[in-house]
Amino acid sequence: MSTRPLYLVDASLYVFRAFFSLPDTFTDAEGRPANAVYGFARFLCALLQETRPTHMAVAFDESLTTSYRNEIYPQYKANREKPPIELKQQFSRCRQVAEALGLPCFSHNSYEADDLIGTLGTQFRAHGFDLVIISADKDLTQLLRGSDIIWDYARGQMDIQGVTKKFGVTPAQMIDYLSLTGDAVDNIPGVPGIGPKTAASLLQHFDTLDEIYERLDEIPYLRIRGAKSLRDKLKRHRDDALLARELVTIACDVPLDVNTEDLLWQGPNMPVLEPMFDELRFGPILRRQCRELASGV
Repeated sequence: MSTRPLYLVDASLYVFRAFFSLPDTFTDAEGRPANAVYGFARFLCALLQETRPTHMAVAFDESLTTSYRNEIYPQYKANREKPPIELKQQFSRCRQVAEALGLPCFSHNSYEADDLIGTLGTQFRAHGFDLVIISADKDLTQLLRGSDIIWDYARGQMDIQGVTKKFGVTPAQMIDYLSLTGDAVDNIPGVPGIGPKTAASLLQHFDTLDEIYERLDEIPYLRIRGAKSLRDKLKRHRDDALLARELVTIACDVPLDVNTEDLLWQGPNMPVLEPMFDELRFGPILRRQCRELASGV
């Protein structure tokens, strides 16, 4: 772990996990669903207790349909079902809890959480921080450099060597890897017929997508399964690969006015949290955790 880490939390993943893992019997004082809020608060408290961070930020997605990527490709994420209304009602309260825990929160109607994480990470790396990205999203592995890690909380961590071991490419090659394979989760087309193993083999040989296209005539002679047909597939679907590259590239230049002091974690705001927990009908365990966090900062 870095001696000067910046923890960047991909909020949506853990909000969704909380909603689908906890029963709908968690309700607030007015009978509204609160299972996602409770699970997300529990996750954040556990993370804060384990890491005791100096700097941390939480990035939220505002919408599945207003990203600048939708302007480039209207079918972007069109295959995703809208979140249930019982979950949608809880997103703003999840952010309120995170803010009351003293965590700087970010969202943007044109950029996704990945872009906010990429921008904050790029800015803070210039100030000597290493990144600890709390997420399971493979797209975010493209950001890793040096001693950075991606950490799917409670499930495991990967550094840059771990990314290479798992995917067969370096984090710096992940954009081109996804450009070839596409990303079914986000409805991004790649090159049909090119899966993870073939994409990794091509990038191990050619290093970049641009070099693959500059040296297409060499591909039939490679010791890759189906090499003879690969050149034609790549040639026919060049526009798909280039579109995918544009869509999977995380924007690291979101206009955020942030300095290092803005991401200092100063502990939970108990005068705000206590009545909030009363309204949400949270029990004594979370309250005790928050008080311990507040007293230890």
